[in-house]
Amino acid sequence: MSKQFKSGLSKLPQIAVITGDIVNSQNSEQGAEWLSALKEFLSIYGDSPKDWQIYRGDSFQLIVYQPQEAFRIALRLKAIVKRFKELDVRMAIGVGCLEHHAEQVLQSNGEAFVHSGRKFDSLKKQTLAVKTPWQEFDKAINLFIKLALLTIDDWSETSAEVVAASLEHPEATQKEISALLSIPQSRVSERLSRAGFDAIKDAEQYYREAITKRIQGE
Repeated sequence: MSKQFKSGLSKLPQIAVITGDIVNSQNSEQGAEWLSALKEFLSIYGDSPKDWQIYRGDSFQLIVYQPQEAFRIALRLKAIVKRFKELDVRMAIGVGCLEHHAEQVLQSNGEAFVHSGRKFDSLKKQTLAVKTPWQEFDKAINLFIKLALLTIDDWSETSAEVVAASLEHPEATQKEISALLSIPQSRVSERLSRAGFDAIKDAEQYYREAITKRIQGE
């Protein structure tokens, strides 16, 4: 049973699916480290292979049973991967129905899988995008994401480390983050500012509220 499975799938008419791959993985000298970090993170959201799988060495798929959480999870994945030199991650978030939940996530199907897979296949230089049943929402959120990526794609390893910690501990103060990472508070503030963290949080909140409203309205 998934660790996200709080109230039963029958009560969750919509899910999100994140399809992604690690950019520049073939040239990384930290293969064991980033793969371990990726597996550790994905395991927070369920069990492999039913809830997530890594395949072809550097590709992955994850079911998110609370679709309003998917954008935040994708941002955390971005931050975790970009802590490793010259690495990045491309992802597509698909929202929709889960029609068949197989023993392996790659064999499951439904609207969310179709949306995620097709959106991922359409990615070119852009490293994050969303596809849902709601076209007007897609247009707005993908514009926000496109603008946010101008900053996100340039996160340094140190900025990514601070963003990852801040997303993992959303209630923590900058002082608490500085203690967690053993760096001065001024560095935390500086790196979050450089990472565009406040604007990114606003986009995540918009996604969360919009998805929640649409799902509850169905």
